[in-house]
Amino acid sequence: MTFVLGLTGGISTGKSTVSQMFSAQQIPVIDADLIAREVVEPGTTGLKKITEVFGQTVLQADGSLHRKKLGELVFSSPEKLAQLNDILGLEIRQVILARIDAFKKLAVPLVVVDIPLLYESGYEAIMDAVMVVYVPQELQLDRLMKRDHLTPEQAQARLESQWPIDSKKERADILIDNSGSITETKNQVDNWLQKNRETL
Repeated sequence: MTFVLGLTGGISTGKSTVSQMFSAQQIPVIDADLIAREVVEPGTTGLKKITEVFGQTVLQADGSLHRKKLGELVFSSPEKLAQLNDILGLEIRQVILARIDAFKKLAVPLVVVDIPLLYESGYEAIMDAVMVVYVPQELQLDRLMKRDHLTPEQAQARLESQWPIDSKKERADILIDNSGSITETKNQVDNWLQKNRETL
């Protein structure tokens, strides 16, 4: 039987770092961000729908998606962000479900499904448990500004496009505190795997 672990957090809380820790232990990870890129490759219906709604200005000269321009558009408007999520949500979900199903058919003991907007998109219903990577919001804001070279206002707008990290923390089945060192975070992941190895 395959245990399906949902992995989420907030922007710049360190979810990708934890995802890489699972991958390093040869545990399969289904990455929603990578799937989101796949469904907007040139020639896909996803990209066609985006240009129909947002116009040709979100395309680069080679016909690929100009992510920065699209990001600037959607993060400044809740309505446009909702439109984008509607366009891509169904296609991404279909791919995620198909990949979970494929791993179940292979009887893989554990598969990690890395989804930034897991709670916002209602994915918790298809997970056996949800792991949330957490840092306090002040640290989250600081890391985001440094990582993406954003002003406080830009960073706050991005945070507000997701559920507050404290709301995700309250709903988590498993909490990983990433406010310390990488080693401390890795120890928490390893401890969880060790405790659950026999049941997975």
